[in-house]
Amino acid sequence: MRRGADLGRTGLGRADLLPRDAAGEPWLAAVIAVLCLLAGLAGAGGLAADRAAHGWAGRLRAEATVQVRPRANETEATAAARAAEVLSGVDGVAEAEALDRRASEALLRPWLGEAILPDLALPMLVTVRLDPEAPAGIATLSRALAQAGLDATVDDHSQWRGEVQRAAALITALAAAAFLLTAGAAGAAVVYATRAGLAANRTVVETLRLNGATDGAIAALFMRRYGLLAAGAGAGGVGTAALLLAGMRLLGGAEGLTPALPVAWSDLMLLSPIPLIAATVALVAARIAVLSDLGPRHARR
Repeated sequence: MRRGADLGRTGLGRADLLPRDAAGEPWLAAVIAVLCLLAGLAGAGGLAADRAAHGWAGRLRAEATVQVRPRANETEATAAARAAEVLSGVDGVAEAEALDRRASEALLRPWLGEAILPDLALPMLVTVRLDPEAPAGIATLSRALAQAGLDATVDDHSQWRGEVQRAAALITALAAAAFLLTAGAAGAAVVYATRAGLAANRTVVETLRLNGATDGAIAALFMRRYGLLAAGAGAGGVGTAALLLAGMRLLGGAEGLTPALPVAWSDLMLLSPIPLIAATVALVAARIAVLSDLGPRHARR
């Protein structure tokens, strides 16, 4: 008991009691750094995609599209203009504008190309921007058009909003799964490295036990070694991820790299806990590995 206490005072908790590079620690550090890099990119990417999806859903919620079918005694342009005038007076509508053929072709050109647009029969459309404070519902818009004697169909984009929101939920779930998988992979790598370290340092471990060191004290030795290693490697991986995200933000201006992935400066704050998480995973994995290895050996003796 006396000898165990003396060991505690003379530095049993110092990680330098273990020889360096005995278990391929530089490779382990590289693996943890890459995993932290991937975890940071996955988390920031999921957050950016969720932000983009909510932005799209918000814009879709603030607009509606009306397809107008002219009566026998009026032209398409006249019917669309009349529908826009009727809808402009509805409570909950900020603005209604009839699209001419040129504007409709501009909307379809990225999807259909230039060749077929001149011969394509395009419906007359009215775009409606709704009041963000108290938007008019589809029933209100349809009723106003019917009362004015217009044959029109109102689309409030609810189907598209649902698709966008489901896509956002899926992306968020995938990002969370990727984060958990990388954490699990880091833990597995630390367990493997710890057991390799135990095998490589078996003589040192046995010497410590003969001098009164408990299994918990030996586990603390490995925990400190791999916890510090994981924290440093995690910081390196997170630093690289931060540089990549900053580059994406700078390249894309105010909306990030693309409107589909709007990276914000605040996303960099998401990366800050990752080295601490990596160190915690390493501590837990190292303790489990050491105690599970030393316990059966001690029992056999």
